[in-house]
Amino acid sequence: MNSNPGASARAELFRDRNFLWLIGGGTLSLLGDQFTLIALPWLVLTMTGDTLVLGTVLALISVPRALFILVGGAIVDRHSPKKVLMVTKYVNTLLLGLLAGLILADALTMPMVYALSLGIGVSTAFSIPSGTAMMPNVVAPAHLPAANSMFLGLRQLSMFVGPLLAGLLIALFGDGAGGSMASAKGIALAFAFDAFSFALSAWTLAQVASRWTAPTGGGVPAAVWSSIAEGLRHVWRDAALRTCFIYWAAVALLIMGPIHIALPVLASTRPELGAAAFGIMVGAHGAGTLAGMIVSGIRPGLRIGSLGTTILAFDAVIGLLFIPLGQIGAAWQGAGLMVAIGLLGGFMHVAVYTWIQRRVPPALMGRAMSLFMFIFMGLAPVSAAITGWIMRGVTLGQLFAACGGALVVLAALAFGTSQMRNVTDVRPVAR
Repeated sequence: MNSNPGASARAELFRDRNFLWLIGGGTLSLLGDQFTLIALPWLVLTMTGDTLVLGTVLALISVPRALFILVGGAIVDRHSPKKVLMVTKYVNTLLLGLLAGLILADALTMPMVYALSLGIGVSTAFSIPSGTAMMPNVVAPAHLPAANSMFLGLRQLSMFVGPLLAGLLIALFGDGAGGSMASAKGIALAFAFDAFSFALSAWTLAQVASRWTAPTGGGVPAAVWSSIAEGLRHVWRDAALRTCFIYWAAVALLIMGPIHIALPVLASTRPELGAAAFGIMVGAHGAGTLAGMIVSGIRPGLRIGSLGTTILAFDAVIGLLFIPLGQIGAAWQGAGLMVAIGLLGGFMHVAVYTWIQRRVPPALMGRAMSLFMFIFMGLAPVSAAITGWIMRGVTLGQLFAACGGALVVLAALAFGTSQMRNVTDVRPVAR
């Protein structure tokens, strides 16, 4: 008997050319995304020097992504993840290639940046659910934990390497110093690399054989909004899914704001910290997340009782680790806390991802995954706005303590009053 099923599954995946095509192209695309993540803010600040304009550009990406991600999930379930993902790759290749070309031609204006950013945001609303729904249609159910661990781990790794390479590229070939697009060749090349990564990943995706089949039942396919409603009803009627999704929405509201708003404010307002310390803490969180994903791939069955109990226990510990963040006086202290938070979060991310993919019927996969992603991506701006408002009346120490304490209380209440503790990895019997 194999004592390490995780290792056996990974070995089989490495022999699966179908999986290798998917993960190879997906990783390249994720790496390219990091180039745009660095280049776009730099471009806007180079052109305007106005943080309000930068906020507007980022909103044009994030708001349509949040608004249309459920629509994207419905479209994915009607037309297959592979087809929708392929279209988004072509669209992003065109948008980013156009952005790079306009910079090199010194013909880019802010209205063009607004329009292109809006297009990228809408495209992302369709690429996220299609991308997350691809894996169950490519690998066997038994291999999903190992496949998700590998893919999410590579995504996390791209978040380390990508920004470093993008920053180096921009610095070497021109960062638009002085506000001149004539000296912004490095920014243009960063966008060009991302466009190339989308084009190449579209080619690798074309090599992938998907097991997706069109929904059966005959008749005209349901309207998009009816299809979305069907997906929401399915999640609501499944007690385990409903309980988990509501719980995760509460967690996102408690945690996303402090991570995105309060942590950089903490670093910038403490003389003993600063920008370098902020980078170290964010990097430490990423390193911990990657390590957690790796552990989840190696030991996919590691649990404290049930899956639900494990989720609640890990969240309670994360809450306790959040409490002292507002009192740190050195980068190493923040880094240690963020490594631990990332380790726990990364492990559970893979487990939860796999649980949803196994539990939801293939015909509803796109809608279910889009709702899951909406919880953490769509609620992030809400959490950030709430955090910014709260910070006007409380100290950073009080904010982190309150958020961490609230997460501990929430986990305890969910354990005592909900069905979370009874959620297991066992796939429900089809009816």
